[in-house]
Amino acid sequence: MSLLVLSDDDVHGLLDMESCIAAMEDVLAALARDELTMPLRFMVRSGSEQIMGLMPAHRAGDAPLFSLKEIVVTPGNSARGLDPHQGGVLLHDGETGFLQAVVNASAITEIRTAAVSAVATKLLANPGARRVAILGAGVQGRSHAVAMRAVVPDAELRIWSRTPAHAEALALEAHATVSATVEEALDGAEIVCTCTSARDPIVRLAWLAPGSHLNVVGSSIAVARELDADVVAASALFVDRRESTLNEGGDYLMAVEEAGIGPDHIRAELGELLIGSRPGRSDESELTVFKSLGLAVEDLAAAALCVERARERGVGAEVAF
Repeated sequence: MSLLVLSDDDVHGLLDMESCIAAMEDVLAALARDELTMPLRFMVRSGSEQIMGLMPAHRAGDAPLFSLKEIVVTPGNSARGLDPHQGGVLLHDGETGFLQAVVNASAITEIRTAAVSAVATKLLANPGARRVAILGAGVQGRSHAVAMRAVVPDAELRIWSRTPAHAEALALEAHATVSATVEEALDGAEIVCTCTSARDPIVRLAWLAPGSHLNVVGSSIAVARELDADVVAASALFVDRRESTLNEGGDYLMAVEEAGIGPDHIRAELGELLIGSRPGRSDESELTVFKSLGLAVEDLAAAALCVERARERGVGAEVAF
C-alpha cells in the first residue's frame, strides 16, 4: 500500500472555504453528539516561545479514522514571513491502523480555524451585521478575511495590524480598508476577529459596539490573551470545547482571576448550538464572544476531506511506506 502526501499547495487547491465551513459544522455537531473521541492536546515546550502540540482524535462509524496533528508553533516566524504553525496531520485507517496520508498542517490549520470562526459568526452575529474588523494581518488575518466574505453578505472589512505595511497589503488583497488603531477598527464594528500574537489585552470593552460578536483566535495558551477581562465578563461566552477552555484559554482563565467568572459563564459549545441543545444569542444588544482554541477533530475532518478529494482528482504524491 502507498502513503499519500499532500503539500501546502495541494491543501489550498483542495480545501475551499465554503466546503470547509460545512465540514466544520458537521464535525462540531458530531462532537456534541459524542460521536468522536478527543483528549486534550499535549504540549512540549522548548524553554523559549516555541511549543510542539500533539493533537490526537478518533472517528468511529462506517469509515473509522485515527488522526494526529503534530504542530510546532514558532511565534517568531511571523517576522520571517512564515506561518507560525508548522507540521503535519497524520491519518490512520481506523480498522487496520495503516498510515494513509500525511497532510500539511499549516494549510489545514489556516483554513479550518477561519472556517470555525465563520460557523460561530453564522450562529451568533446579529442578522444583517456587515461591518467586520480584523485585528492582525498574518496568516489567520488573511484566512479570516476569506471566511468572513463567505458568510457575511457585502461585508465591509477593516484591517488593523501592528505592522502597517502588512495591514495595507491585506487590505489591498481583501478589498478592505486600513485602520490606524484598534479603537478605530472597532468603532461601530458588528463582527470582530482577533487574529494576533498579543500576550496582553488589545481589546477594551468601551471600544465595542453594543450587540457585536467577537471571534477570538490569536491566543491558544493559558498565559496569553487578546481581550480585557471586562470584555469576557460582560459577554455571553461560547467555545469550541469546554475542557479546552478551562485548561488552555488564556482569555477565559485570566478573566476568572480578575473578574471572578467561573465555568458557568460558558453558555455553550458551538456544537451544542448546531444540534439545538443549548441557547445562543439572547437579544440583539448582547455582546457575544467565541473563544477559539482549535480542536483535533477539526483537523481530522479537514484532512479527511482533502484526502478524499485528492484520491478523486489524482492530487498529491503517493509513496511506498
